[in-house]
Order: sequence, then structure tokens, then C-alpha cells
Amino acid sequence: MSGTLSQCSRGRGRRAAAVMLVAALTLLAACANQGPSIGLARSPTAEVPTEGNPSDQSPPRDRAKAHTDLAGAYYQLGNMAVALEELRVAIAADPNYAPAYNVLGLVHADLRENAEAQASFERALRIDPADADTNHNYGLFLCQTGREDQSLKYFMTAVRNPLYSTPQKSYSLAAACAMRKGNDRDAQDYYERALKLDPNYLAAIIGYAQLKFRRGEVGDSRLLVERFNKITDPTSESLWLALRIARNLGDRSGEAGYGAQLRRQYAGSAEYQKLVKGQYD
Repeated sequence: MSGTLSQCSRGRGRRAAAVMLVAALTLLAACANQGPSIGLARSPTAEVPTEGNPSDQSPPRDRAKAHTDLAGAYYQLGNMAVALEELRVAIAADPNYAPAYNVLGLVHADLRENAEAQASFERALRIDPADADTNHNYGLFLCQTGREDQSLKYFMTAVRNPLYSTPQKSYSLAAACAMRKGNDRDAQDYYERALKLDPNYLAAIIGYAQLKFRRGEVGDSRLLVERFNKITDPTSESLWLALRIARNLGDRSGEAGYGAQLRRQYAGSAEYQKLVKGQYD
């Protein structure tokens, strides 16, 4: 589709109206001996479109698009019941409108209805096999459901589409999925490709920093996490990584400072609980 739910950046949101997928997610975050956590978060500013609503007199494809756009907006707002109803109307209007099945896959995935999600994504790809958004979304779904190796095929199909405007999203997620399987060499390649396309792409910066730390390249990891924290407000993940880097380098002052900041800003986070328990690995 011409727009999937686009990134807030995680790091962490989807935007509505054009039904654009986030990649990332939001930010990709990892602990030192685990692959990055991958997920999607909704945009708090999502709005239901108020213009261009379909009428029974509109051409079938126009009605399908309008109802799909509405479904995407309701999906972002967390109203899955209405999103499903809008998608039912869209598919009834035009059973061959691939973006409707793409969004249907996202809704079913959010509801943990994995069989239905997979069937929806695959139906969309049968109609439009080269669509970058659907390939990206299906790749993310496969990675989230423990099929990381399979996911890479779809991410790479997405980035090969010359009309795809944000291939760095797919490269970053491919890297995160490769890390989850312990495939650090491919993960490094994907992160470097993402950062070549967009040097300030936050998901790639923090993900690459995690990878470098896991591989013992602590100096490189420190530079990356410092860069991340300068570009955007530090997250619990980036502060936790910075703290462990400082600890690894024997920088007690830095370790204490990051710990205080983590406690002050993210006392309810999983990372702070690890700090309290002394779980640095």
C-alpha cells in the first residue's frame, strides 16, 4: 500500500490516516546477552480521518481504500473492533485490495490471533508480492513469533523495492532479528546499511550499540550510545547500556551518574529493576 503505519521512533509509534507501519518500532532495545526486543506502539496523537469518507456511490476501489484508511486509524487508537468492521466493509467492496489484508494482518497480530494474521499477510502478498509495506509487516510478524530466519526474506524483499521510502526500517529490524538468532555478522551488515541510508536513525544506532557491546567492542558501543543520547532524550534502554559500558570500563563516576539518572527518570522500568538487583549481564 502507498503508506503503512509510519515510525515515531520502537522510538515508538504508528501513525494513522495513510495506514503506514512503524518499523521499529519504536526503538530496538536489547540486553547484553539477548537480542533486541521488537515491538510496535501506537501514536497518542492518532486521529480518525474526517474527510474523504466513502459513500455507496463511490467506485469499489475507492470505498475499499477509504475504509482501509479508517481501519488503520482505529487500529492506532486501539479500537480493534471498529477496525475489523471497517476492514470487513473494505474487503466486501473490493476483495482484491491488498492493503486491506495488510492492515487486517496487523490487527489480528495485535490481538494475538496469529493464524488469522498470517493468513491475512499471505493473502495480501498473493495479490501484490512486491509491496514493501506488507513484506516489512509480515517480516516483523514472523520475527515476533519466533521465525526470525524466515523474516529476513521479507525484509530484504521490502528493501529491494525502489519505491520504498524507508528501507532503513527494514534493515534495522532485519538486524534485530538476526541478533536474536545469534547471527551477529549479518546483524552488523544490516545495521551498517541502515545507518548509511540514515545516519541518525535511532533504532539502528541503539541496536548497533547493543551489538557492539555484546561483541566486546565496548569503545565503539560507547560512542554509539553517546551519539544516541545526544540526538534524543535518553531512554531506559540507552541509560542501562551506558551504565554497563561505564562499569565495564571501570568508570565508576559515569556508572553512578547513569544509575542516578535511570532511577530519577525510569524507576518503574525493567532496566532499573535489574540495577537494583545487580543483574548487569
